[in-house]
Amino acid sequence: MSVTKGLNFSQDSLLLTLVATPIGNLEDMSPRGIKALSEADDIFCEDTRNTEKLLSCLKIGKKNLHSCHDFNEEEESNKAIELIKEGKKVCYASDAGYPLVSDPGSRLVAKALENDIRVSVVPGPCAAINALVCSGLDSEHFYFEGFLPPKEKARNDELRELSERKETLIFYESPHRITKTLVAMCAVFGPRKAVIARELTKVHEEFIRGTLPELAILGEDELRGEMVIIVEGKPNASVEVDDNMICLALRDELEFERSGKEAVENVAKNMGVKKNRVYAIYLKTFKDNN
Repeated sequence: MSVTKGLNFSQDSLLLTLVATPIGNLEDMSPRGIKALSEADDIFCEDTRNTEKLLSCLKIGKKNLHSCHDFNEEEESNKAIELIKEGKKVCYASDAGYPLVSDPGSRLVAKALENDIRVSVVPGPCAAINALVCSGLDSEHFYFEGFLPPKEKARNDELRELSERKETLIFYESPHRITKTLVAMCAVFGPRKAVIARELTKVHEEFIRGTLPELAILGEDELRGEMVIIVEGKPNASVEVDDNMICLALRDELEFERSGKEAVENVAKNMGVKKNRVYAIYLKTFKDNN
């Protein structure tokens, strides 16, 4: 068993600085974060265009910017390590919020530690935590999922696995997928309490609270911008599945061009209800349209 000793945290030790950035409100940028970016020789970031705008708003002069994203992180990490070893001051900044939280950067940090380079973070806003503490749901124990898989089967498999967790669940979602995601959550989780947090820290910041079935029928015009979905963990007592929830789940199945038979079977299995009940609702609501 190997033991890693603590690094020397002197001013002269090699250092990679992670910088959290505002998620909407520029006033959330800390003086320490501004100082770190101002003093950096090189700044690695996901999108140089976004970082250029941030630096301009903060009145920070031109910097050597390096795009470091999912597809080139290995190569750019090696470049960052070499620059640090040459004595350069190097930062890694997120587009919004914390680096590494549903963002690239984990390989860069791992490589820095492998090379005995100290890693420090300048803290700042985090959409997941902002949404959680304002949600009104349990914040003592929580599980951060981030973005669900884009493919339907993988998404539903992931939701079924998460359905047994007692902790409050935190998801990120984009506007073009939000409705399908909410309907899928309704089908798997049932009528749990949930909150949609949108436009966090901005002028039009909004928290939409209700049950998953209530949130799933909201119009797309009400769900704009990047969103955080907070869902309560598995209740101790079983919750009864009502007909509206079954309708939503059937609609989700049929939108993926399932046959009526397949849709009924999947919904009955996923929601733990009798097949004949689901079939009766299917006949009443969808049969004439398929």
